[in-house]
Amino acid sequence: MTSSTLLFAMPGGSEWILIVLVVVLIFGGKKIPELMRGVGKGIREFKDAKEHVSSEIETGMNEKPVVQKETILPVSS
Repeated sequence: MTSSTLLFAMPGGSEWILIVLVVVLIFGGKKIPELMRGVGKGIREFKDAKEHVSSEIETGMNEKPVVQKETILPVSS
């Protein structure tokens, strides 16, 4: 993707203002803080899960492998 294509895909300053106004009109001023709290909680849970997975991977990589000894059974004739 070239930078000129990316430039057209990103909203500018006036477009952001329009987006904010539409959100305020749709949800109202009282509902927006509740929505943002929910978004923040979701982001926090995602980060916690990501850190948990990373720590599990590190723990698994640092564990020593378990070596099992093979037992040889006598061959019956």
